[in-house]
Amino acid sequence: MSASEKSTHVASPPIGEDEWPAATQVLIMGGGPVGLSCAILLAQRGIDVLLVERRDFVFRFPRAHLLNPRTMEAFSDMDVAADIYAATPTHDRWRKAVWYTTATGPGRFDGMKIGEVPAWGGGPDAERYRAASPRTFANMPQIRLDPLLYRHALAAAPGRIRKLQEVVSIDQDAEGATVGVLDVESGEARSIRAQYVIAADGGRDSADLLGVELEGPRDMREVVNYHVSLDLSAWSEPDALLGHFLHPAGGARRRGTIQALGPTHYNRNAEEWLVSVAGWMVEGDPDDEAALFESIRRMLGLAADHPITMHSMTRWSYNGLVAEQFRVGRTFLAGDAAHKHPPTGGLGLNSGIQDAQNLCWKLAAVLDGQAPDALLDSYQAERRPIVAWYTAHSLENANRHPPIAAALGFSEDEEAGFRSLETFVSDTPEGAAMRERVAAEVNHNAHDYSQLGVEAGFHYSAGALVPDGTPVPGDPSDPIAFHATSRPGHHLPHVWLDGAKEGDTGRRSSHDLVAREGLTLITSESAAPRWRDAVSLAGGAMPITVAAVADDDVAWREARQIADDGALLVRPDRKVAWRTANLPTDAVCALDDALATILRGGDTPGQDPAEPYLVRIRAAANVLVK
Repeated sequence: MSASEKSTHVASPPIGEDEWPAATQVLIMGGGPVGLSCAILLAQRGIDVLLVERRDFVFRFPRAHLLNPRTMEAFSDMDVAADIYAATPTHDRWRKAVWYTTATGPGRFDGMKIGEVPAWGGGPDAERYRAASPRTFANMPQIRLDPLLYRHALAAAPGRIRKLQEVVSIDQDAEGATVGVLDVESGEARSIRAQYVIAADGGRDSADLLGVELEGPRDMREVVNYHVSLDLSAWSEPDALLGHFLHPAGGARRRGTIQALGPTHYNRNAEEWLVSVAGWMVEGDPDDEAALFESIRRMLGLAADHPITMHSMTRWSYNGLVAEQFRVGRTFLAGDAAHKHPPTGGLGLNSGIQDAQNLCWKLAAVLDGQAPDALLDSYQAERRPIVAWYTAHSLENANRHPPIAAALGFSEDEEAGFRSLETFVSDTPEGAAMRERVAAEVNHNAHDYSQLGVEAGFHYSAGALVPDGTPVPGDPSDPIAFHATSRPGHHLPHVWLDGAKEGDTGRRSSHDLVAREGLTLITSESAAPRWRDAVSLAGGAMPITVAAVADDDVAWREARQIADDGALLVRPDRKVAWRTANLPTDAVCALDDALATILRGGDTPGQDPAEPYLVRIRAAANVLVK
């Protein structure tokens, strides 16, 4: 079964709104994008799920919006990618981030552009992003993504997505968990038995119920976010989706950010905006709408009477938190319940969806009797170091704006900042030197906006895989460079098969070889009969699909890093679990040994692989400009 085929599992029969099952295989706590994705992925595999959300499913605030290629691969598996791409701008000009003093205004330096970088696979990054994945970056504000996922979850698990239901207790034993659920409206309490529980509630209740500590710095920087309707057509920037604002009045601190929300345009003509203003910018009563609007107008250089319509607002603070445990008995933490970090780098929602993808294929395999419960221990072993890395990287990205302000000469002395801008725009050697310094600091934000090594290169060093002792290619600390490799723990290399070229219709990626269920063994056509014989004799209940690629497929030969008779054993999340350069003398024994290691969740690492990233988190927090 290829990745493009639908699951053949029979979905659970619909249940009525007034019906409550006494038991379910997986109870999901939380109806955000991670919980909804878990419901879709498990229901596709025929797993009986019940999702409970303590609020309703009215989605009020935009929050995240950028969906990277690995996340779009997961959404493609959920059959929601096409809907997302349909809502993404059709041109690529939005793929950049810009820095300005203000958007507009009457002053000499108002509306002045400081710099820009390509972003999200745009401009000079396009070719290397295309080489990393068959899926491209997408843009869909969460205020529109969540309803889309909700509709797909309802279709996948009819009657099993429930609102206004609060989890008040989780009592676990060796066989499962008894979950206490309270109806928020009626006050009716009920108990539901589940074999496993996924806590995807953002940690609102699960952290206390499970006694899990999230370690790391908290409340490092306050931000006020507004979802507004606002006319910014006077902004000189024609295309950018995202703009940052630095001004002499703010000194070394970024004043805030704006993000176009569409729904028709995703540039200066957007009808709606997400405006993030630094907490220190809000003067006066923080609950007074006039004070809030004044901070927006001041940041953007708008007139005092420039119309703004408020839809919603939220206050939040930068955190750098990683749960000490991702598994507590029969319960698993996913998304914000397991990790919280700044939005710089856009890794929060993306890492949450990747948590869901990692966990759900394993849960389905265990519940289908294809793997032992020990496989589920690999969820923490694999995901915790990755999200710790993401948290450290996000905090480091958050500190890349002050150096731009410093290069501009901005400080606590506002007048000195304006004098520096005179130099910046001057046709003098000093002005040229300053512009060069500023451009260099702007370009350092490639670590945020061109971070393909982070987005597509994340890999597992321990877990449900068989390490082969080879080194990680390239420099693992480089967030920008991406090195495709078939090394175990890494993502299967993407190439277009059968000599397909850009623009060919119906072309097939190497990723399309991967089955949604079980493992996939990829080899050459000439070696496939011998590998099929080995698979048929191998033990265990885990299904293995043998996928054969033509021996003369040049692109695949260059990417696979094995001989014609070798093989790659690939998981449903497209991570390579095992590779052998050649057909072993005893292929059945070699395959059995590999399966035994993979299905027990691999070997436990000797030391905490997340610790180096936790050190980086603390270091970045210590120097974060408030």
